Amino acid sequence: MSAVDPTEIFRQEAEELLEQLEQALLDLEHAEDGRELVDGAFRALHTIKGSGAMFGFEQVAAFTHEFETAFDRVRKEHLAPSRELVAVALAAKDHIRALIEQAETADAAAGDAIIQELRRVTDDGGAEIDEAPAVEPVADQTGTTTWRIRFHLAQDALVTGTKPLLLLDELRSLGTCTVTGLADAVPPLEELEPEALYLGWEAILATSHPREAIDEVFMFVLDDMKLEVERLDAPPAAGPSADPAPAPSPVGEAEAAEPDLSTVPVVVPLAAPEKTRREADAGKTTNSIRVPAERLDQLMDRVGELVIVQARLSQLAASGADTALKSIAEEIERLANELRDTTMNVRMVPIGSLFGRFRRLVHDLSRDLGKQIDLVTSGEETELDKTVVERLADPLVHLIRNSIDHGIEPPSTRLAAGKPMRGQVRLEARHAGTEVLIAITDDGKGLDRDRIRAKAEEQGLLAPGLKLSDNELYQYLFHPGFSTAREVTAVSGRGVGMDVVKRLIEALRGTIDMATTPGRGTTITLRLPLTLAIIDGLLVRIGQDRYIIPLTAVEECVELSAAEDGRSAGRSFLSIRGDLVPFLRLREVLGSNSPPDPHQKVIVVSTGELRVGLVVDQVIGNHQTVIKSLSRLHADVDTFSGATILGDGSVALILDIAQAVELGHAQADRQRAS
Repeated sequence: MSAVDPTEIFRQEAEELLEQLEQALLDLEHAEDGRELVDGAFRALHTIKGSGAMFGFEQVAAFTHEFETAFDRVRKEHLAPSRELVAVALAAKDHIRALIEQAETADAAAGDAIIQELRRVTDDGGAEIDEAPAVEPVADQTGTTTWRIRFHLAQDALVTGTKPLLLLDELRSLGTCTVTGLADAVPPLEELEPEALYLGWEAILATSHPREAIDEVFMFVLDDMKLEVERLDAPPAAGPSADPAPAPSPVGEAEAAEPDLSTVPVVVPLAAPEKTRREADAGKTTNSIRVPAERLDQLMDRVGELVIVQARLSQLAASGADTALKSIAEEIERLANELRDTTMNVRMVPIGSLFGRFRRLVHDLSRDLGKQIDLVTSGEETELDKTVVERLADPLVHLIRNSIDHGIEPPSTRLAAGKPMRGQVRLEARHAGTEVLIAITDDGKGLDRDRIRAKAEEQGLLAPGLKLSDNELYQYLFHPGFSTAREVTAVSGRGVGMDVVKRLIEALRGTIDMATTPGRGTTITLRLPLTLAIIDGLLVRIGQDRYIIPLTAVEECVELSAAEDGRSAGRSFLSIRGDLVPFLRLREVLGSNSPPDPHQKVIVVSTGELRVGLVVDQVIGNHQTVIKSLSRLHADVDTFSGATILGDGSVALILDIAQAVELGHAQADRQRAS
């Protein structure tokens, strides 16, 4: 097993800190009391700076130090956060990411310009909100305070990348500092562990900085260390006289027995309480581990192979009379199912990690388009397979950009229409059975049905006068090159993007629905499967071939009567409890030449808002389907979304319901026309 690259660990942790920093900055722009947000942003900066120096990212540490220094005025409440400050701080955050990802190609001049702009904004661009001097520890007459600092780092500090020398250097940067090593915790030689850290340090620091500056030095290792901070110098005596105070009377001695709280040593009691807290939270801290995504993919592949082998074993056991073999097969099936569910749960991540990225997108687009827009999210805890979440980013970016550019009106137009000046884009996720629904809703002007129809007819996509439902008409928005924008902007209007969105969502075995209210807004709903690795399927037979229909699309199965079977080929209707349901013969759709069975079955499936019956020869039963991608030679075959291996080693194709229904309808239309 290869060792984990420490710099890669830093990059992962820095990415999380940069996301926290971005969220804090975006919240800061609208917060009434942003003190906690400013502190959170400052902690993220300080941690990035310290960790960057430890792992050799000197450019990151140097730039972040300048960023931190400029932002310190805001943290100390000398400056009210402004829109201009947030914009520059976001640009600084982007530059830090560039330095971490590709330091050799990062633009140093751009970084210098950002720092200069930060200094200008913090010096001149904000209103002073705290004219009173900050309350700091009482210093001596020279303006400095002397502290004794004793600390022991965690024994595994060196293994995790902490460098004590850098901490001591940072203490020295605060003032005059004398450092002494502490060897009281060093065990006998035979008990020493080579990688453990036993030494501690004591520093005597004379500094004009406040007490908080010392805490900031240890900010990112504070939870796993013992730290004591004690003031050594006493405040000057009260009163104008410089003469020594007279000897106290007995009464004075009794009064002096009560300690003066202003001169009591300041000790941070981290040793015992922190130890107790860590012991109490041991399960919480030790049960979290970083695992590379590639290893999860490999584990899922192995589980898939296990499910296939287990199906073969179950089929073999069922065909024989060996009861012991059947018992073992049932036990292995149970264990394989539990392992499958556990592995799939490990791959599930909350969609909130994706939603958080779009706040910056909305912020920047609002500024570029001169609109005031709020992003509201809900259902962030909804979990999806990590692969689905990763592939959702681009489609959602396109949809949000279109909602902001085409949907939400400029502030003046909204006010004239009686709407609030600020527009709103809402992102919502929720579970619906074995699917996840993601809705993108805006409160803009809605879709122009007449304009969409006119554009479709103009491009020859739609015959004039043909009656269509709203949902069918809106699907033309996903046609390549289709756009109703009257002018091309820097954001959209070229008809590029929505067709990509549809392809990407269908590649995830999902569907897109649209609904709109003129003048009130539009909602686009994405229906997605929970996972792309293993699904529950319905195994069916047509002739000698077997196919898998995703169980999430199946509503019910009924028998095709002789009367209904006797109707003309193509699209027919089946009466189910008073409702007419169109049905397609999959034998004809898939081009099978085998004669049909005497008693065929109809599987009623739903695709979007449609209910359609699919006629097959036999319903074999449920099947745990391990999805295998088709080869590149079959990349243009839209009717199938993949394949799976059955228990007997043969291959069954997985039907893409939406594509199969579309192909069946097209064939039926051609037959009627002929």
